[in-house]
Amino acid sequence: MRWLSAGESHGHSLLGILDGMPAGVAVTTDDVRRALARRRAGYGRGARQKFEQDEVRLVGGVRHGLTLGSPIGVSVANSEWPNWEAVMSPDPVEASELLKDAGTGDEREIARNRVLTKPRPGHADAAGMLAYDHCDARNVLERASARETAMRVALGTFAVCYLEQAAGITVASRVVRIGSTEVAGVIGPDDARRLDESEVRCLDPAGEAALKAEIDAARKSGDTLGGVCEVVAWGVPVGLGTYAQHDRRLDARLAGALMSIPSVKSVEIGEGLTQAGLRGSLAHDEIVREGHRLARTSNRAGGIEGGMTNGEPVVAKVYFKPISTVPHALATVDLATGEPARGLHQRSDSCAVVPGAVIAEYVLALELAAALNERFGGYSLSEVRANIEAYVTRVEERLP
Repeated sequence: MRWLSAGESHGHSLLGILDGMPAGVAVTTDDVRRALARRRAGYGRGARQKFEQDEVRLVGGVRHGLTLGSPIGVSVANSEWPNWEAVMSPDPVEASELLKDAGTGDEREIARNRVLTKPRPGHADAAGMLAYDHCDARNVLERASARETAMRVALGTFAVCYLEQAAGITVASRVVRIGSTEVAGVIGPDDARRLDESEVRCLDPAGEAALKAEIDAARKSGDTLGGVCEVVAWGVPVGLGTYAQHDRRLDARLAGALMSIPSVKSVEIGEGLTQAGLRGSLAHDEIVREGHRLARTSNRAGGIEGGMTNGEPVVAKVYFKPISTVPHALATVDLATGEPARGLHQRSDSCAVVPGAVIAEYVLALELAAALNERFGGYSLSEVRANIEAYVTRVEERLP
């Protein structure tokens, strides 16, 4: 299973292709719309999410609500495109078109027409301009933007449906920390709806209030916040991934996929950070028998040992840096003049940890779906189910 996306933040639309999805998985356009609505929500979101609408079209690989087994094509159109048509036109435009006010008259909106020569700290601007020989940072930032994650969520919707329908796997996420405020808690597979009802993906009312207060304080001071989320998958069978090759170890693949989400600077599988400070006698998950399966007395490994799932829930923590688009414009250098300057600030979120947690769910699902396909793959959902059932029966027979 593989996927690709294309498109820029303020371009006409994002495009995605998901190849390798078996036939017979039930998915509709509304499923994708609901997933994208989850991504737009969350306390700390900026103004853009209030008027941005994700116009979804399934353009291939699905018929009458069922996948066909052929490549799946998805388009997510940009509802702001009329305001950006000249600036982001694929074809040449008259210079006069770029002198027009395409927005509200606000200085930050007029800036969309200008060549951006002042790379912003924390973004891909500087490295991208130098590496790709661009004179305009917009040629970099439009693709490097977190807007691209909308397509990961759209394609990840198919992965979520596939995991649930093929193997009964469910995925959810919670916020662990925002800024310096950390909240305790444990979530289960039945908590997904309640988590979506919380603006900060926290099930504890006191914890929710504390997280909101942290975000409010940052917004009031004109600053941004990072934090940590936890994403969990339940019902994952033992044996996904492999120890046989470095690039097929599932924990490595999950870490790489989650690290690729914009603003993510660290990924922890299970209790990896805590384990690093423990003695071996305390660090590992002891094995006990539960009926015809091997279970663990704890889950410090996050459900993965030796690059393979061990039958426990797969758990990863994802660490987000504060959003780089800081209202207090940071120091930079104008690449057009070589002189010191201040980076341009355009509208942004105060904190993106809450939507980041949702995005992490779909990214995790994409990788788990690929691993499930490698282990039990077939051309149809019914074939995959039969392969899983036969495997689970064989595993249970191993215990006398």
